[in-house]
Amino acid sequence: MFRLIWTLSVRTRDFLHHYMPSNRLLAAIRARRGLKWGLPAMLLAAPYILVATICSSLVANGGPRWLYLVVLWGCWNALKFILMGPVSVALLVRARIRESMIRRDQRREARTEEREQLALA
Repeated sequence: MFRLIWTLSVRTRDFLHHYMPSNRLLAAIRARRGLKWGLPAMLLAAPYILVATICSSLVANGGPRWLYLVVLWGCWNALKFILMGPVSVALLVRARIRESMIRRDQRREARTEEREQLALA
């Protein structure tokens, strides 16, 4: 039973990750090249909040109750984009620190090799 639930959850996650545009966009932002777009991507939360607000108002005024699913979807995607801004900044800082450490180590190795070459000559 546990294996069936696990398999179902993995397949659902794979389907949502592969076919839903918001998930694909968030995956692109998490890549090294896309980290700089994390803060502007936070603005994409506004349309999701607008859709959730409109659907919530429709339900409150006698609309179909299945629109609560759209409200949930809009709030969830808005939350994902709002959180991606600070996360992408942290990931960008971490990547830049790592890259600067690599460059520093390469310069240090180059200087050491130069000194060894001069000492041998």
